[in-house]
Amino acid sequence: MAMMVATASASAFAQGAGSAGSGTAPLPARPVAAAPAGTAHPVHATPARPAAASTPESRSAAALALSHEPTFDEGTAQRIREAALSYSDIAVRGGWPAIPAEAKFVPGAQGPHDDLLRLRLLISGDLAPDQASGPYDDVVAESVKRFQLRHGLAATGTMTPRTLAALNVPVQKRIKQLEASLERLANMDFGFGQRYVVVNLPATFAEAVEDDKVVRRYRVIVGKTEKPSPTLTAEITSVNLNPTWTVPPSIAKTEISAHMRKDPGYLSRMHMDVLDAHDAPIDPRSVDWSGAHTPNFTVRQQSGTWNALGAVKIDMPNPYSVYMHDTNQRNLFSDDYRFDSHGCSRVDNVRDLAAWLLKDLPHWSRAAIDAAIATGQREDIHLPRKVPVAWVYLTGWMTKDQTVQFRNDIYDQDAQLLEATAEEAAFFNQAGNHPLTAHLAQ
Repeated sequence: MAMMVATASASAFAQGAGSAGSGTAPLPARPVAAAPAGTAHPVHATPARPAAASTPESRSAAALALSHEPTFDEGTAQRIREAALSYSDIAVRGGWPAIPAEAKFVPGAQGPHDDLLRLRLLISGDLAPDQASGPYDDVVAESVKRFQLRHGLAATGTMTPRTLAALNVPVQKRIKQLEASLERLANMDFGFGQRYVVVNLPATFAEAVEDDKVVRRYRVIVGKTEKPSPTLTAEITSVNLNPTWTVPPSIAKTEISAHMRKDPGYLSRMHMDVLDAHDAPIDPRSVDWSGAHTPNFTVRQQSGTWNALGAVKIDMPNPYSVYMHDTNQRNLFSDDYRFDSHGCSRVDNVRDLAAWLLKDLPHWSRAAIDAAIATGQREDIHLPRKVPVAWVYLTGWMTKDQTVQFRNDIYDQDAQLLEATAEEAAFFNQAGNHPLTAHLAQ
């Protein structure tokens, strides 16, 4: 089975800390000679042009320009199986060498570890077989960029500490990432449809898919490690403009209460109201802000530029009460590390996503959405046809163009899942040998 590394510019779709980012659009590339069995087919990419100033639109356009292949579609599970087999073949052949931590690589100068790096890149298919020796030249730099892109790292072409760490992850661990991702998909029932939305949490990206192609791609901010975003399937039912934010009771009990104990004027400055069970206002001075009890009140933030949800909320009813939304801290989308929410998914360039979701309502163009937001009035727009949405947790996957991608297991879920399935398998194996429980193994 042949795999292909990503063809892209130096910075497109690249991001540190286990998430993917974006940059300038890639230029056409030409294939090179085939790699040995069990390795990828590398391709040469033309160096990127200097990136323009980063905006939500430019970031989304650059991320989309990298590839129109979905992270998650009906063939993803089978492709992950194929990738796992290919990486298992690499493991049987002895895996790839580790690069010493003290190794130094100087562009244009021959170093003692240059050939070792070339071998490492060749085995994973990021470097052509006829480039197995030589100094750290432009060819190696481009191969490093391709490796970085496939692993969600900033595609600089230089050997950064994160790049070295990713290069030194054993092939056996990469196989386990693919196995864990496959196991999750086996337990996910999702109706793809002609149009759907996917958020891959470890990659911190959202994709709008139409007719089996990604037509929109956006950076997202998802849950912190201590408050991870859930995996789920749901349907997007409406787009809310200028939404209010009803603060979850857990946040009201901890964070809001802590602010109020220090600063009794906090709610007023944050444009927040305290409401009873009938949505009637309550005087904040009459509330117990000790945080010792579950709140018997509701805190709601008024719509406006100060609102934590920003100007757009995408409603998708689900058991976890999470959703996709804008933010009043849009500078965070430029960060490499985008695990900073309480579980919801904040979307860069979310107005563009809203316009795509509302395309069946022609009068709700992007310009109309902007104009409605400018009025400051809340508007709930119901979709004529619900759009399926899936939040997935894939740390290893392969797209239709044979590009194998890996991301950090940011929530430390891969090992937990594989341990659980191993225990389950052991239980059923034992049950099959017991006359009273043999039926369990059927």
